[in-house]
Amino acid sequence: MANPIFLDTIKGIKRERPPVWFMRQAGRVLPSYMKMRESYSFSELMLEPELAAKVTLLPVDDLGVDAAILFSDILVVPQAMGMRVDFTDKGPKFAVSLKDVDKPFESLQPDTDFFNYIYDAIKIINETKKGDTPLIGFCGAPLTVLCYMVQGLSSNHEFPDAVKFIFEKPEEAKKIVDLIVDISIIYAQNQIESGIQAFQLFETHAGLIPVKLYKELFLPAVKKIGDAVRKTGTPFIYFPKGIGNGIIEMNTEIADFISIDWQMDISKVRQQLGNEIGLQGNFDQRFLLTNPKVLKFQLEKYIEFGSKETKWIFNLGHGVLPNTPFENAKFAIDWIKSADWKRD
Repeated sequence: MANPIFLDTIKGIKRERPPVWFMRQAGRVLPSYMKMRESYSFSELMLEPELAAKVTLLPVDDLGVDAAILFSDILVVPQAMGMRVDFTDKGPKFAVSLKDVDKPFESLQPDTDFFNYIYDAIKIINETKKGDTPLIGFCGAPLTVLCYMVQGLSSNHEFPDAVKFIFEKPEEAKKIVDLIVDISIIYAQNQIESGIQAFQLFETHAGLIPVKLYKELFLPAVKKIGDAVRKTGTPFIYFPKGIGNGIIEMNTEIADFISIDWQMDISKVRQQLGNEIGLQGNFDQRFLLTNPKVLKFQLEKYIEFGSKETKWIFNLGHGVLPNTPFENAKFAIDWIKSADWKRD
């Protein structure tokens, strides 16, 4: 029996096509997920291990993706640091943000036992999944997590209070980043021990600050998390969305694979980074909103790249949009799996 195409590709083994999975694949694009939401809140689906396991595996059955990603949220790390987060219909909201307390760092009270329900979900996923579908674990990268902790809500993605905090109080920000890293490493290592087979770090807001500052304050933190993951032999994928020209800083010392957003030309990224590091992405998720004819035309543009690039995972430039038709997502997955990628 052949090894999973996702894991082979990460190892640099040439396969007949690129593997495919979508960020945010377990969510509102799936009718089966929306059916579950009629009975359970988002928080209930995350907090109950059996439910989280079921949601994690829905896109494997419904869409036919080549890998599952743990159904959770990047804000579980702030929760493990003692911050209360309410997941509302308008997005997550902190009961008290770090900008609202006198001594932000001292207000944090870490308790890594908080993650135990997530480890239980991973074990259930591996017990109930069909076949050998790989499971990807994840957490949020330090800048992105810090932004939410300071801003206190997700409705303003410019994060003005968080950016101000980083520039005005760099020493305090560094203390919090170090704590985020320490807890994220424990969280990642325990995900690995529980049974994940790859790990992705989501830096959703890498473009908020200048590349020079990101390189000085946050990239070492990313590398520390990545090193801890890779020491276990687990592949490490890093997604620095919006990093722009900072992509040139990415190399195999940072990660095994770099996930590329939709704003970059992936062929030029390959030229910049060389052939050693793996790439993931960068299909514009908005094309999933179009009709099959347009969608097929856009997918076909990747054949030339994919024919040469065997160390590449097909994914989106960011997560599946909420109003994406299920039929379009399924069409894309089926097309990727059946197309001739000219890898003879």
